[in-house]
Amino acid sequence: MPEIWPPSPPVIRADLAYRRARKRRVWVVAGCAVAAAAALVSLLLGVWIWRLALADLPEVPAQSALWRVNQPPSILFQDRTGHAIGWRGPARGEVLRLADLPPYLPRAFLAAEDRRFYSHFGVDPIGIARAARADIEARRIVEGGSTITQQIARTLFLTPEQTLRRKIQEAVTAVRIEQRMGKDDILKLYLNRTYFGAGAYGIEAAAQVYFGKPARSLSLSEAALLAALPKAPTRLDPTNNFAAALARSRLVLQRMRGENWITAQEQAAARAAPPALAPDDPAEGIFGYALDLAASRARELAPIGGPDLVVRLSLDAGLQRQASSAVREAAAANAGRGASQGALVALGPEGAIRALVGGLDHRDSAFNRAVQAQRQPGSAFKPFVYAAALDAGRKPQDVRLDGPVRFGDWTPQNYGGGYAGEVTLADAFARSINTVSAKLTQEIGPERVATLARRFGLTEIPPQPRLSVALGSYETSLLHLVEGYQVFQQGGRRSQPYLIEQIATPEGAVLYQRAGSAPAPIYPAALSEQMVRMMQGVIQRGTGRRAAIGRPAAGKTGTNQDNRDAWFVGFTPDFVAGVWIGNDRARPMRDVSGGELAASVWKRFMLAAHEGLPVRDFNPAPGQVMDEQRAAFYRDLVAAFGGPSTPEPLLGDQAR
Repeated sequence: MPEIWPPSPPVIRADLAYRRARKRRVWVVAGCAVAAAAALVSLLLGVWIWRLALADLPEVPAQSALWRVNQPPSILFQDRTGHAIGWRGPARGEVLRLADLPPYLPRAFLAAEDRRFYSHFGVDPIGIARAARADIEARRIVEGGSTITQQIARTLFLTPEQTLRRKIQEAVTAVRIEQRMGKDDILKLYLNRTYFGAGAYGIEAAAQVYFGKPARSLSLSEAALLAALPKAPTRLDPTNNFAAALARSRLVLQRMRGENWITAQEQAAARAAPPALAPDDPAEGIFGYALDLAASRARELAPIGGPDLVVRLSLDAGLQRQASSAVREAAAANAGRGASQGALVALGPEGAIRALVGGLDHRDSAFNRAVQAQRQPGSAFKPFVYAAALDAGRKPQDVRLDGPVRFGDWTPQNYGGGYAGEVTLADAFARSINTVSAKLTQEIGPERVATLARRFGLTEIPPQPRLSVALGSYETSLLHLVEGYQVFQQGGRRSQPYLIEQIATPEGAVLYQRAGSAPAPIYPAALSEQMVRMMQGVIQRGTGRRAAIGRPAAGKTGTNQDNRDAWFVGFTPDFVAGVWIGNDRARPMRDVSGGELAASVWKRFMLAAHEGLPVRDFNPAPGQVMDEQRAAFYRDLVAAFGGPSTPEPLLGDQAR
């Protein structure tokens, strides 16, 4: 009988081996399944990343075209002679080669942004790891891992959004740029296209804006300061936060020393001599108001989204400086009397704006008081009242009684009190007598005055005003007031004020050219001549005698209620100019009137404007044949005005 106990060991070993083999097969199958699933997920993730980030990846153009990609357009402004006076939009200087710069300047940017620039392929894994370690140790973001090439990719092609999609696009685009350009060309592109704050794009513009010198002349400390800015150009703008910019510039110097790009002595010397910012460009304070207005108009006349623009203005740079000085110094000298602001507008032939001052300094306040401010002109509005009266058949020699008068609830009174009795209209105008202006308006109707004023360019006057329009109770701008006065200077013809003469590309292609046009006749020439003579009387023997400039001139003073605004607007055969003095909150001034301070500013400007010009009169040229109607008109003028050698006495206020 065979022996069956104990069981045979080989049988047991075979069973265990089978189970172990089966278990291994299960794990292999499971592992393959997991691997297959991971591969599928990776494939799907890759497809998703491709569709999300790379499907619409911008194309990197040829190297020559990279200089124009997404370059913000700018406007360079020139005065009437073609000299540059300022810009709007980004400031860009000359494109510089690396060889044009001191060796430490590009190295400062490498130290600040990308120390391994010449070692990576557009993306720097080592730099990313180093930045991540620094951020972890500091427990905040203290260092970035983007290369200079990545920054170019982001600036030229992408948005600054902090997303995975954008970072992937940035890395791929950076690699493509590296394939198109050499390292020196990439660094050159970066230095000439990066933004430094304060509207400056490129190293040359930044050097001029912050230090008032070319980039070729920058010192080591100045180069380090500029290299500190691209990280956060707004926050580190030296004009607003010099301490923060200086602190980062010292970090740049430290890194340069760590790379042995500068010596210890050079680092110490740069730290011991921190850079000094250039003073603010005074041209912005002088031309800023006109440039703002011109930039707005240029965007309407030319495609601002296209190329850079070169805009030639009608401004006379010399007169603009004279106007700015006259307004600024007058307001400063009379600040104690409540005069804290002023404005001036001067027009040449056919409405060319030769000077436009919208305030004391554009750098302090960009509000344009010559164009945007709406103020009551007071007696400076009376020329339109009298012009409407002449158009209605009244004559300068007509007589009215200056005495107490009442119109319903309104009792107009003369500035300074007192009444003159019977006066001619010419005399009442020269003396700025309020009662006579109110009577004339009541006679012809305030609607007729408003219609004429609107036709002359004062579009703010309502069609149906109150009787108080006789004393300038409705608001208007200085520019519109000066525009209206030019109608008298031009013999009853109206010209639209203009500031832009030509718009062109930097290459010289003309996009807009102002077409000259004859002024439109809107008022009888004979009546306009009568108004000119009446307005001459204001300066010769009336409230505007402080505006006398030793040559034929005509104008009108204006001071509204409580001396809140002081005006003088006047003209010669060559220029029309208007001056406003006041303050932004319309507070009353102390003893500041149009015939005093505003007239003095006007006189100072007009003397400068006429320097070297021949003296011209409003009279017809010698030898010109006058018909009987014109001769009769001049006889009426002589009868109405008398002569300047026999001035009539003034009322109590001589500077209304």
